[in-house]
Amino acid sequence: MKRHNFSAGPCILPQEVLLQASEAVMDFDNGLSLLEISHRSKPFVDVMENARALALELLGLEGKGYKALFLQGGASTQFLMVALNLLEKRAGYLNTGTWSDKAIKEARIFDDAYEVATSKDANFNYIPKGYDIPSDYDYFHCTSNNTIFGTQMKEFPNAPIPMVCDMSSDIFSRQIDFSKFDLIYAGAQKNMGPAGATLVVVKEDILGKVSRKIPSMMDYKVHISKSSMFNTPPVFSVYVSMLTLQWLKNLGGISAIEKENQKKAQLIYSEIDLNPLFNGFATKTDRSMMNATFTLANEDLKETFETMVKEAGINGLNGHRSVGGYRASMYNALPLESVGILVDVMSELERKA
Repeated sequence: MKRHNFSAGPCILPQEVLLQASEAVMDFDNGLSLLEISHRSKPFVDVMENARALALELLGLEGKGYKALFLQGGASTQFLMVALNLLEKRAGYLNTGTWSDKAIKEARIFDDAYEVATSKDANFNYIPKGYDIPSDYDYFHCTSNNTIFGTQMKEFPNAPIPMVCDMSSDIFSRQIDFSKFDLIYAGAQKNMGPAGATLVVVKEDILGKVSRKIPSMMDYKVHISKSSMFNTPPVFSVYVSMLTLQWLKNLGGISAIEKENQKKAQLIYSEIDLNPLFNGFATKTDRSMMNATFTLANEDLKETFETMVKEAGINGLNGHRSVGGYRASMYNALPLESVGILVDVMSELERKA
């Protein structure tokens, strides 16, 4: 039976990418596995260069002073690296959920990090608006999509200072003017590849302005100078990310996949709004196109619903403990058909009830 993977991460990947990756594990370079070749060999150096180039191309940042890096440590390490490389006096953070909360905590190790706004008062079910970004701060940090709470920034401010964005769970899913950002980071495992690699896209001219000494492994300038090969990179994750980015390019790029993602989101949110057995968690204007969060109006139906979900071959639907209920993660590679199966189950529950 076909499985329908709504896991929040590691994410669903295109079937053709999985097939190519499995073949490379067995034989990537004349009888050598991708997992055993030297990361300094030309075949893998070409992979790294291609992955970095594809990232900039898809984001529309080629020739605009940006460098793409594939690093390790996940977005959680980027919470620290951003502050180490950019924070001199103070920085402003938009707090929209668990991950931005963690980013603020890491930044405060070094210096002052202020919340310019927060939606903590409503358990992060909306995106704050109408806040001011002080022009004398070192940078402004935001999180574009909140996986746990199912909210997403639909618009971004015109910041008077460098803007940093954690795009871990919606990068490459919708068309944005990415040149508004001076630094973007994203864990691969949400919409790009398997766990292990983190994409960082940084504008070079914002670097080298802090007075502190930065450890080599945490210094963006060091990684740029070594073409993202300062130490042994996460070979498999980078390779699969490259395949996924090529798959996206072949589909027609971000603008093409955005249309599919809009269809998926419209389908499930229509069911949530029309079906009296379900309640959406996020404020409607701020609903995420990637992660739909919802709860049952009647918990007595929980066992019945979850049995139906399992019988339909649906995987990864349980919500995060911070919200409860359910979370349907609809990343780029999830087919519209899978969302249709979930909606059918939700509709069938209403008929049974």
